[in-house]
Amino acid sequence: MAAVRLWRCRCWALLSRPAGRLRSRRGLATGPEMHFGFQTVTEEERREKIYQVFESVAKKYDVMNDSMTLGIHRVWKDILMHKMNPSPGTLLLDVAGGTGDIAFRFINYVRSVREHQLQRKLKHRQNLSWQEIFESYQKDKFNSLGDSQVVVCDINREMLKVGKQKAQHLGYSEGLSWVLGNAEELPFDNDKFDVYTIAFGIRNVTRIDLALQEAYRVLKPGGRFLCLEFSHVSNPLLSRLYDLYSFQVIPVLGEVIAGDWKSYQYLVESIRQFPPQEELKAMIEDVGFFKVDYENLNFGIVAIHSGFKL
Repeated sequence: MAAVRLWRCRCWALLSRPAGRLRSRRGLATGPEMHFGFQTVTEEERREKIYQVFESVAKKYDVMNDSMTLGIHRVWKDILMHKMNPSPGTLLLDVAGGTGDIAFRFINYVRSVREHQLQRKLKHRQNLSWQEIFESYQKDKFNSLGDSQVVVCDINREMLKVGKQKAQHLGYSEGLSWVLGNAEELPFDNDKFDVYTIAFGIRNVTRIDLALQEAYRVLKPGGRFLCLEFSHVSNPLLSRLYDLYSFQVIPVLGEVIAGDWKSYQYLVESIRQFPPQEELKAMIEDVGFFKVDYENLNFGIVAIHSGFKL
């Protein structure tokens, strides 16, 4: 109990600082040193620590997402998918997508679009016999994704393992593949994908600039970059309440549900260190993306950044 009281005092001391001082530590340190939450570490140490975080939380990752956000993360991911609006034939790369949330939504969305296309097609073929309609429907039904594919790429084996288990349990297999890979050095050819997504993952990339360059490289001309990530709340009062919830509640939930206080303490610290919306927008533009914009969700608690490779 004494340790908990001491921790609360430390958290309150952090939250009592002016907002500018708290956020001035955001981003990466200059030179070989970088931030892991509020700690200063080497680049290699950061990579190893982040790998250990996700190795530790993989099995409870989805449960914790529901607990921390009261399930709202599902709505945010649905909004991302509607913003993407993929059509049959789309080739999607979902980076840092280990547990498959974006991939499964993509498959569901494309299947729905494909089904509507098939229904419209059959309505315009009323002059066909029942047998011809049946054969046409069966032929198209076996290609429910219209040649769409989603590749889930994650650097963490445990996260991929959880994703594969979920896919098997939920019955996803068609048009879905899993690849072990680093966002900063993707194992794919140039100009390969129609859409690149990274949801709640870019914050954990050691070199964000390299990850963005790789996203640009693997997208086809005309391809779209979409990033869903925790961001910065502009309203001072709401920001203070959000900070209190983050520092006082989320690590406790991590301890109770996942038996891991430290990983979720890192989570809330990493959000405060992450570039705000305009700065991330500029970073995306710097690697060559055009028409870059962002949409704040829930007052900026998260933001969706979008850009195109032209």
